[in-house]
Amino acid sequence: MNTRREFLSIAIAGSAVAAAETLLPKAASASEITDMTMEGSSMGQNAGSANNGHYKPPFRFAMGGVPLGNEFEFVTDEEAYATIEAAWNAGVRYYDMAPWYGLGLAERRYGTFLHNKHRSEYVLSTKVSKLLKASTTAKNKGYFPFSPSPNDVVYDYTASGVRRSIEDSLQRLGIDSIDIAFVHDISSDNKYLPAPWLEQFAIAQKGAFPELTRMREEGLIKGWGIGVNTPEPILRLLEVADPDVCLLASQYSLIDHKNALDQVFPAARAKKVSFVVGSSLNAGFLSGSPRYNYGKESYKIPPAFLEKRGRLREAADNYGVDLRTAALQFSAAPDVAAALVVGCRSEQQILADYTSMQTKIPAEFWAEIKAQNLIEQNAPVPV
Repeated sequence: MNTRREFLSIAIAGSAVAAAETLLPKAASASEITDMTMEGSSMGQNAGSANNGHYKPPFRFAMGGVPLGNEFEFVTDEEAYATIEAAWNAGVRYYDMAPWYGLGLAERRYGTFLHNKHRSEYVLSTKVSKLLKASTTAKNKGYFPFSPSPNDVVYDYTASGVRRSIEDSLQRLGIDSIDIAFVHDISSDNKYLPAPWLEQFAIAQKGAFPELTRMREEGLIKGWGIGVNTPEPILRLLEVADPDVCLLASQYSLIDHKNALDQVFPAARAKKVSFVVGSSLNAGFLSGSPRYNYGKESYKIPPAFLEKRGRLREAADNYGVDLRTAALQFSAAPDVAAALVVGCRSEQQILADYTSMQTKIPAEFWAEIKAQNLIEQNAPVPV
């Protein structure tokens, strides 16, 4: 009788790996990618790593680190490593994490697996400006009650803080380089900032942003941007600095995407900046979770969002479409979306999400939800 692990391995070999061999050839490393983009596929590699001089990740699908930092529930080390291994075996080669995720837990877990892989084979992004400091009086349980981390977090958006942040991440990960650095949570929704976000942004404008540009020029990183849940910091960044790619979280999903379409995307196109799109499921809401996005009050879901999810489900059922699959593909469709990052806490989840990006959705479904005004008329849809 097959064990659970053997069963999953067979499933990978029979489906996801078959797709991965087409989309992510074993002979190609992240530094060797040429024009391998798959026509009509949201999972293919980007044609190159530069966007008119700006770096963008060469892989269009990424695994995110939030769940493996025990954000929502307790995940054992064994479960975490099995999840990362399943992703790797399926062909996933872009991983996004942050010191914040479990206060070091996610980086340590990913690093334990990735430091044994050839560095040229995968792309890695992490966040900067949240420094971790072990303390016997740490308030860690107030942030992540399911994480065993002993760390407190210290915000530092200065130039030296950015250098320290990357050095610390490299030590936790056990690798020698990071591809993309996102300045993390410098936004009005971050209630833990030591001062109003605009004051922190001013510090970053003088410190973190120019320092990351210097690090890019020195070859220490390939690209940088910010990772935030609100549009204002991205629009401001585009006016004062020269980023490559930003992490657009909680801003482009089937539920909420109008502002990104009308305001953020045009500004980014003008500056040749691309996005890694996160939270396409609104922290699992579109796949049935009883929460919307993040935070201690994520369970307070606006009634209008519940109604919209219900109508989207009905339309999806009418066309035999999995709503989670549609949500993932929708968020990957814009021309400025360089990659889609999804958070997974189990082998089953990462394989399901990876497989979803190969699934063909009937054009009639997209036409129907536009006809019902469930998505904006100018929203790009998969083809």
